[in-house]
Amino acid sequence: MKALDNKTQSPSGYVLECHGISKAFGGTQALKDVQLEILPGEVHALLGENGAGKSTLMKIIIGLYKQDEGTIKVNGKPFQARGPVDAINNGISMIHQELNPEPHLTIAEAIFLNRESTKGRWFLDKKAQNERAEAILRKFNFPFPATTVMSKLTLAQMQMIEIIKAVSCDAKIIIMDEPTSSLDSEETDHLFETIRDLKKQGVAIIYISHRMEEIFEICDRTSVFRDGTYVGTKSLEGVTRNELISMMVGRQVDSIFPKVDCEIGKTVFKVEGLTGKGFENISFEVHAGEILGLSGLVGSGRSETMRAIFGLDPLTSGKMYLEGQEIRIKKPRDAIKRGICMVNEDRKGYGLCLQRSLRENISLPNLPDKQPGLVIDQKREKQECEDVARLLTVKAASIEHTGFSLSGGNQQKVVLAKWVMANPKVLILDEPTRGVDVGAKSDIHSLMCKFAANGLAVIMISSELPEVMGMSDRILIYHEGKLNGEIMRKDILSGAVTQKEILAKEFGQ
Repeated sequence: MKALDNKTQSPSGYVLECHGISKAFGGTQALKDVQLEILPGEVHALLGENGAGKSTLMKIIIGLYKQDEGTIKVNGKPFQARGPVDAINNGISMIHQELNPEPHLTIAEAIFLNRESTKGRWFLDKKAQNERAEAILRKFNFPFPATTVMSKLTLAQMQMIEIIKAVSCDAKIIIMDEPTSSLDSEETDHLFETIRDLKKQGVAIIYISHRMEEIFEICDRTSVFRDGTYVGTKSLEGVTRNELISMMVGRQVDSIFPKVDCEIGKTVFKVEGLTGKGFENISFEVHAGEILGLSGLVGSGRSETMRAIFGLDPLTSGKMYLEGQEIRIKKPRDAIKRGICMVNEDRKGYGLCLQRSLRENISLPNLPDKQPGLVIDQKREKQECEDVARLLTVKAASIEHTGFSLSGGNQQKVVLAKWVMANPKVLILDEPTRGVDVGAKSDIHSLMCKFAANGLAVIMISSELPEVMGMSDRILIYHEGKLNGEIMRKDILSGAVTQKEILAKEFGQ
C-alpha cells in the first residue's frame, strides 16, 4: 500500500475518521456501530470502562483486527492497515497497555525493531542504530545506554521505552493506551511535556486512561464508549468529572474514593531498621483496621521494601514483628504462613496464571492449608472459590473461565480473592487499581475499606496521589530509599497538608 500523504488536509478537517465500526468475536459483540473523529494537533481522550471496546477499536486502526463493518479514513482517504508495521509506515503508531517487551533485545534494538539501520540492503549497522537510539534517549533524559538489555529495566522503564519507540516513528497519529500506568509523577510530567511538543508539530494523540486528573490536564476533547457502543463526544471545557463518569458507567458513582473510617486497633505488624536493595533504615508500624499509604516516586524504595517483607528479595539488616513476636521471612511461603499476603503491581506477570481457571488461581496458594493430603476435594474447592468470588463481586460467566477472559478490574479482584481466602493479618497492595476503570476502581476501594473494617492491617502503594490521599489513614513518604515524612488523614481533610506539599516531600524537600 502506498503511504498516505500526512500533509494532505481532509475536507472534513479530521486526520482520522472511524464510522459505523462493528466487530464481533464469536458470540460476543465487542463493537457496534461506533465512531471516532480526531483533529490534527489535538489530544483526544477515549474513555470507557474495561470491556467498553476502546482497545478493540485501536487494534482495528493499526491492523491487528479487521472490522466486520464500517470505514476508516486517514486525511480523508480510505485506509485499512494490514498490520502494525503497515500502520507505522502510514504514520500511525500505538503504545499498548499490556507491555510485551523482548527481554533479550537491547534498548536500541527494541526501539528500532522492524526499522533497523542497515548497511546497504542486507547488513545491520549496529553502530549507527545505537547512535540514533542514544540521541533519542538523551532527549528523554533516559538514564541507561542504548546497549542495555531490556531485561535489566523495571516495568516503568520498559513503559518509557515503548513511549520513546512510538514517538521515534515520526507518526502523525499516536495512540497511547494507559501510557502512565507504570510511571511516577516526574516521568508523567516529562511525558506531558513531550505530548505538548507533539501537539505543536500537529501530531494527533488518542489518549486512553482511567486517571481522570490526567484527562483534564492534557486532553482537549473526549469520546466515550460504553458496552461496545458510542455514547458521545464532548469538549473538556465546561464538562465535569462526574458527568464523564456517568457517561462511562451509565450510573452515578458517588465517590471513587469511598473511604470509611474504621476503628484503629492494636499494632499488627512492625518493622525496625529494614535495609535492603533500594531502601535503608526503614521503620514503621501498621495497626488493625488501618490503611497505611506509601507514597513516593517510582524507584524510591516503596515496592522494594514490600518485596523484601514478603520474601521476594533479601534483607541486609533489620527486624520484623507480627503481633509482638519477631519473625523471619526468607521466601513468600514463609510470609503467607504467617498471614502476610501481597498483591504485586504486575498482576499478569506475578499475580495470575492467565491460562488457568479462576478456581485454580484463587485456590492455588491456599491448597496446603485448605486441602491437606494428596487428593483435592474439587466440589469443596469450587464452592469455596465461588463464595469468595461472589464476596468480591468478580464478574465472570463461570469460575472455570480463564484469567484471559476477564477485564483488568476483574483480574485484580481475582488476585485479591486468593489472598482473602488465605485469611491474612496483613495485606500489602502494590498499585491495586493500576490499569482498571473507574467503576472497578471504586469497587476495589470499597473492598479495601471492608478489609480494614474486618480488622486487617492494609498497606497500600500507589503512584496516584489522589488515591493515596483519598484512601489512607496515614501516609509514609519515600525519597531515595528513605522515609521523608508522615502525614495523617486528619491533616489532609482539614487542608493543613495538600497534594503539592506531599509532592515536595517525594522530591526530597
